[in-house]
Amino acid sequence: MLNSSSRNSGQLKEKMDAFRMRCRAAGLKVTPQRMAVYKVLIESKQHPAAHMVFRKVREAIPGISLDTVNRTLLTLSKIGAAFVVEGSGDAKRFDGNLESHQHFKCIKCKRIVDFHHEPFDNIEVPAGIKKKFTVLRKTVYFEGICDSCLKKTSADSV
Repeated sequence: MLNSSSRNSGQLKEKMDAFRMRCRAAGLKVTPQRMAVYKVLIESKQHPAAHMVFRKVREAIPGISLDTVNRTLLTLSKIGAAFVVEGSGDAKRFDGNLESHQHFKCIKCKRIVDFHHEPFDNIEVPAGIKKKFTVLRKTVYFEGICDSCLKKTSADSV
């Protein structure tokens, strides 16, 4: 029986191997910088912005620039290895989780939380949209106040 650590390292290796293949299929070189940015992204549970990924990648590659990290994240999004979590005017946030899921974003602390509600996977595209456009991706995104911020607000009002 595999322990959690062995299973996680096996899953990480599979994802990294799949990423190498995705890069090659898109005609991109598999560089240490791309690999490091992707690894940080898929290991993060925070839907990081470019500057957050930059700080972490810089631990492994001290000479990397924020511009390189930002361009790499946008490239990952372009080739389908990551998503930009849509939002309302804040810095772009990225998600390396390609499994079907939705997002909730707290408007106070800016935390983004993954959740999965299966009926949202099958949202019907309106006929008027189908006729005029090609829909490549459907997303569901909620904004509100998270449980932690609600508790703080309640504690502050006491």
